Amino acid sequence: MSTHDDGAQVPPSPSESRFVAVQQSSEFQDLRRRYRRWVLPVAAISLLWYFAYVILAAYAKGFMSVKIFGNVNVALIMGLLQFVTTFGVTALYIRFADKVLDPVTARMRDEIEGGV
Repeated sequence: MSTHDDGAQVPPSPSESRFVAVQQSSEFQDLRRRYRRWVLPVAAISLLWYFAYVILAAYAKGFMSVKIFGNVNVALIMGLLQFVTTFGVTALYIRFADKVLDPVTARMRDEIEGGV
């Protein structure tokens, strides 16, 4: 419940009540759990990969300067792989959201907006 400026309690509107009911539902909690189960490990792995690259660039200059072919060395390849990782994670998340999160979200949105 919210309050007026004078401190009086105001009952929630019907739309607020529906929103709160959906937010407290087991379906919503399951959606949040699925989201976290995907995002947190992927974010942790991506950050570890990024920090490994930065640490190697700072402290393993000999390794990073090894030429793979022509003037292309390990550092350049690992740097480009950072971009590949970013685009790959984005593509995987879109696929995950389309298949797992969006159908549940659409049902919940219809419930809130339509009052079903």
